[in-house]
Amino acid sequence: MNKATKQISKLFAAMALAGVASYSVAADTIKIALAGPVTGAVAQYGEMQFIGAKMAIEQINKAGGVNGAQLEGVVYDDACDPKQAVAVANKIVNDGIHYVVGHLCSSSTQPASDIYEDEGILMITAASTSPDITSRGYQLVFRTIGLDSLQGPTAGNFIADHVKPKTVAVIHDKQQYGEGIATAVKQTLESKGVKVALFEGINAGDKDFSTIVSKLKQAGVDFVYYGGYHPELGLLLRQSAEKGLKVRFMGPEGVGNKELSAIAGPASEGLLVTLPKSFDQDPKNQALVDAFKAKNEDPSGPFVFPAYAAVQVIAEGIKKAGEDDTAKVAAALRANSFATPTGNLAFDEKGDLKDFSFVVYEWHKDGTKTEAK
Repeated sequence: MNKATKQISKLFAAMALAGVASYSVAADTIKIALAGPVTGAVAQYGEMQFIGAKMAIEQINKAGGVNGAQLEGVVYDDACDPKQAVAVANKIVNDGIHYVVGHLCSSSTQPASDIYEDEGILMITAASTSPDITSRGYQLVFRTIGLDSLQGPTAGNFIADHVKPKTVAVIHDKQQYGEGIATAVKQTLESKGVKVALFEGINAGDKDFSTIVSKLKQAGVDFVYYGGYHPELGLLLRQSAEKGLKVRFMGPEGVGNKELSAIAGPASEGLLVTLPKSFDQDPKNQALVDAFKAKNEDPSGPFVFPAYAAVQVIAEGIKKAGEDDTAKVAAALRANSFATPTGNLAFDEKGDLKDFSFVVYEWHKDGTKTEAK
């Protein structure tokens, strides 16, 4: 081995140790980690994210891929558990993947994103709405959904202006997402002069809500807002109806799942829910909706289209950067706008969308929804 050969060998060894081997120069495949709950109480939401992201990968590959490379999605199960999410993030680092679509639950996304930022991995969440995730000045963290600081006021203003209850209770599941959105709703209601008689947390995973139902009765509330996910709200709705508590409930996109109606039954009728727009109802998305249905997949879930858009903007960002260097791709995401099935997306300096809106829907016992008036 001559001197020049030795120098080249040392160079490649150094590149490999730094994690920048030929992958970023001329990769045949660009892997995207799809991180979220495959198992656990909210696995239905993970499925929404996965089918949206996988469809985008499939369609982009059919159209020729990205800069001559094909995309490959690799699913990782974090069960919406913060500790498992950290383990997943470290696994993604060790697997040498540079892009992530996920995580789903804000309490999982936040600790995982710390690792991605430190390791130079670009992450786009299509579901986590906590403002804390993008408030830390990170350069490689983005999202294709709105924030609780937008969703909370949307709910609070609708309650105050359209429902006009006399006394409200705000309940949450004590988790980052649930308590965060509940706090935003409470603040909005109080700013509108609506009395919040009870602000209290329940434990995620609880099955018996007789105590909180009794407190709601004693407080004389005529409206309840719940911050959290559908398993607990479904039981709370059902048990409230069984115990004769006749009040209307409202929740965020974390409860907008057909499984809610399976749990609550008739008690889910009339529930108010804030959700992203029904992108599957947009005529311009009909071909994409048909593609989902051809696979017997449901395109109506709130995270399906945002996950599709997340993959799409990663692909477009790589194209605009001319390479898959994540710092350059992140810069391209902030410098451009992207036409996606969820609209024309542009990111601010924090990595949040410059324009996003939540819509208030009325939920029905058969698992369908109509826009609330």
